[in-house]
Amino acid sequence: MSGSHALDEEQIKAFAGAFDPQPFHLDGAAAEKTLFGGLAASVWHTAAVTMRLNVESGLPLANGIIGAGGEIAWPAPTRPVDILHVESEVTAACPPGRAPIAASPRSSVKR
Repeated sequence: MSGSHALDEEQIKAFAGAFDPQPFHLDGAAAEKTLFGGLAASVWHTAAVTMRLNVESGLPLANGIIGAGGEIAWPAPTRPVDILHVESEVTAACPPGRAPIAASPRSSVKR
C-alpha cells in the first residue's frame, strides 16, 4: 500500500485551471448542477496523484511502468475532502529477458 494524499479544493481548482478547465472542476456552484452534484477532481488529476503514490511507494517495477499498459476506472468522483492511497498487486511476472516487462501490476485508488 502507498502513502496517502489529501486533496483539497485549492489543489483541484489549480490542476483543473492548468489542464482540465471544465466547470465541475473549477466552480462548486456550477458543479452542483452537473451529474457530479458538486466539485470533483479531474480524472487526470486523480491519475497523476495515483502515479506519484505508486512511484513513492517503492513498488518494485523493474525498469518502470511506462508502456506496460493497465486499466483505469473511476467509479466515483474524487472530492476535495478525499484522502487517496493506492493498493497495488503484482498479478503476473515473467523472468527477465522473456517479456518486455517483468511484472504486471494492478492498482486501485482507495478513499
